Amino acid sequence: MVLPQTGTGTRRTLALVDLHSSLADPLLDTMTFLNEVTTRYPQALSFAPGRPYDSLFDPGRIGEYLDTYTGYLRRQGYSEHEVRAALFQYGRTKGQIHTLIAETVANDEGIDVPADAVVVTVGAQEGMFLLLRALFTGPGDVLLASSPCYIGITGAARLLDIEVVPVPETPAGPDPRTVAEIARRVVAEGKRPRALYIVPDFANPSGASMTVPARQALIDVAAAGGFPVIEDNPYGFFTREVEQRPTLKSLDRDGDVIYLGSFAKTCFPGARLGYVLADQEVLGEDGRRSLLADELAKIKSMITVNTPSLSQAVIGGILVSCGCRLREANAEAISFYRSSLLTVLAELERHFPERRRADLGLSWNSPEGGFFTVLSVPFTADEAALERSAREHGVLWTPMDAFYLDGGGRRQLRISSSYLAPEQVADGIDRLAAFIVSEASRG
Repeated sequence: MVLPQTGTGTRRTLALVDLHSSLADPLLDTMTFLNEVTTRYPQALSFAPGRPYDSLFDPGRIGEYLDTYTGYLRRQGYSEHEVRAALFQYGRTKGQIHTLIAETVANDEGIDVPADAVVVTVGAQEGMFLLLRALFTGPGDVLLASSPCYIGITGAARLLDIEVVPVPETPAGPDPRTVAEIARRVVAEGKRPRALYIVPDFANPSGASMTVPARQALIDVAAAGGFPVIEDNPYGFFTREVEQRPTLKSLDRDGDVIYLGSFAKTCFPGARLGYVLADQEVLGEDGRRSLLADELAKIKSMITVNTPSLSQAVIGGILVSCGCRLREANAEAISFYRSSLLTVLAELERHFPERRRADLGLSWNSPEGGFFTVLSVPFTADEAALERSAREHGVLWTPMDAFYLDGGGRRQLRISSSYLAPEQVADGIDRLAAFIVSEASRG
């Protein structure tokens, strides 16, 4: 039987104006740019991506971690059928390694939450979407966020039609008094500050880190304002100092902090595994009580159903193998990233001693840890400049303007010290220095 031909033979074209307005926002192109820019210029040394260093990962150990995790399940009393299902089947919506995560954050960060308050997510990015969808209920709800800010959260807010109000960032993060002032202004405008997003340790992109007194003050401001703090902590392990600062969540006594965690930097990014610690109580109209984590799971069940079991098994094996003490297991990585950051700062100083950088109008911050250093330069650091940098000098970096919520950053660039081999860092700064001098001379 021959079916009749239908249609005109011309493929349908969709007008961008008829799709969600966020798709025309350049902000949404930025994440793709950060993920792909290095492959566009394979011969260039890249300070652009905030990726972990490849050679810290050993593919041969993945099987070992799976064996460790399945052994752990058997010791927990799982039958062979249950072990098979844990690896191959759809799993618990909130995740199956929640108990291991709760034990790990208790050991590493002094955070005490019940395992049922853990939601295992497809990267921290999914956790951001879950939180924004759950917390924000109408057009009058606004998200307060440091500016400059990680584009993952601002992009998620844009997709969900959530207004983001910038909180100017100082070298020590957002000033709690400024947060309070902006929250009061938002209320005076008839809107509701619904949450504050903050990366208190070595923020992406700025590298800023909050003092301990400021952390407690920020929690107090949020409590007084009636909105939670969303604490994102992907870089907290990677400090230049031996002594760590407490997370906001470890200081939280009244449920004012929701915590986003990730295994991308501490285990490996390809697993795409993150988590939310959401131990806040939710009271229903019928008097039923639940945890915020349970409500997030409802949303997750409609987005990703559950987090891939195989990724959870590998990360679970890593946690079991280190006794749920991930900070100790990351000793080599901590040392590596500390050395790389110090090398970047030393090489910048070597190329641009104080008088020379003053003559050029050049400056940079000195982060206390993490992956990122920000340079203020005497030229517009846009994509056109980046193209010249890659083509003529063989070095990549990231323009800062996309991270600002209020139009700043046009004369700033971010360099990441995490991705290059140690022997490449000095060469990369040589190339960057030549580019900066060349651009400054263009007038």
